[in-house]
Amino acid sequence: MRRGDLLRRLETGQPDWLEPVYGPDAAAAAGRLRELMEEFAGVFPCGEDSDTWLFSAPGRTELGGNHTDHQRGRCLAGSVDLDTIACVVPNGTRRIRIQSRHHRMAEVSLDDLSVHPEEAGSSVSLVRGVAARLKALGYAAGGFDACTTTRVLRGSGLSSSAAFEVLVCTIMNHLFCGGALSPVQLAQVGQYAENVYFDKPCGLMDQLACACGGVIAIDFGDPGAPALRQVRVDLAGKGYALAIVDAGASHADLTADYAAIPQEMGQVAAYFGQTVLSQVPYERFLRELSEVRTACGDRAALRALHFFRDDRRVAEQCEALERGDFDAFLRLVRQSGQSSFMYLQNVAAFRNSREQPIAVLLALAEELLEGEGACRVHGGGFAGTIQAFVPLDRLEHFTQGMEALAGKGACHILSIRSAGSVLLVS
Repeated sequence: MRRGDLLRRLETGQPDWLEPVYGPDAAAAAGRLRELMEEFAGVFPCGEDSDTWLFSAPGRTELGGNHTDHQRGRCLAGSVDLDTIACVVPNGTRRIRIQSRHHRMAEVSLDDLSVHPEEAGSSVSLVRGVAARLKALGYAAGGFDACTTTRVLRGSGLSSSAAFEVLVCTIMNHLFCGGALSPVQLAQVGQYAENVYFDKPCGLMDQLACACGGVIAIDFGDPGAPALRQVRVDLAGKGYALAIVDAGASHADLTADYAAIPQEMGQVAAYFGQTVLSQVPYERFLRELSEVRTACGDRAALRALHFFRDDRRVAEQCEALERGDFDAFLRLVRQSGQSSFMYLQNVAAFRNSREQPIAVLLALAEELLEGEGACRVHGGGFAGTIQAFVPLDRLEHFTQGMEALAGKGACHILSIRSAGSVLLVS
């Protein structure tokens, strides 16, 4: 759509065309998009006739299955109403330029899509990785300019990096691939960029939740074709709100802690001659637990035990939600949190006993909930966020109590978003 026409459409004050994605927040979203378009004009040359496209990709929340995806297990995840948006104009060159607010511009030549080790951990590596994977799949990409801004909290377990890479893939899918890629393919391209170019050994759950929308149950038994099904979750209808509380702690120097989880689970799988734990019979694991401890160590054995139990819990959570038994679902959430604390051991980096922010947040959350609702570690763990299902009549009390400890603005109340990564308008 011409830039001038699109601006006028956003300024009408009645953006009903945004409601399928943003619901009652459509007017606020229109304001954000209009502001981003004005920001774009201050960075890149454009005119009233510039061919302008708008995109959105949501963050995600993990509802079940903590660190099960990389072992080809099962997960329950949902898109949330915090998103990354992009204003895009094709530039007719062989260069991609993306200016993310408060970040250095990511600029990639489509004539150089090799891995640059020095770019690992940066947004430019994700852009290069997405472009490289699409080229390998046979698509001829072109250049474009983009400005992005995000409401997805960094380091929160809401997957800001997955939202960004899936967003970039969605942009290129619509501009250069004729919209041919499915949400699963978008997710797989994003995961490739993160694994190979960003140099982070993540599973596929984050990208799938960002790409698909709603709440999805995922079975990674076949990593090339994960089995997905939508699960209906009406939190407000059950009288609950979903809260994410940010510990505000640094993720610096925690890479080894995150990497140790799949490494140790992989060691246990290797003891049984397998690649991942989902290939190991649970009964055999229990029979040979003594030998596993000797071969792999106690922490690896405990982390494997967490996998087997949390993997099974995902199926039980889905069954509870599908039969409308929210109390059973919450009980399973609490069990998952206990397992993460006791067996997975991703609630604190135990080499530094003075700093255990997630454990402290969980302790206070349980006190504030007084046996109602549920809380658990969220995402990768160690220094990020906790998740809580809070009864609506306790929400103000819960929020005030958590922010008295963690700081004003630390408690975020989220909604499940039905739309995944999408083209808003072109």
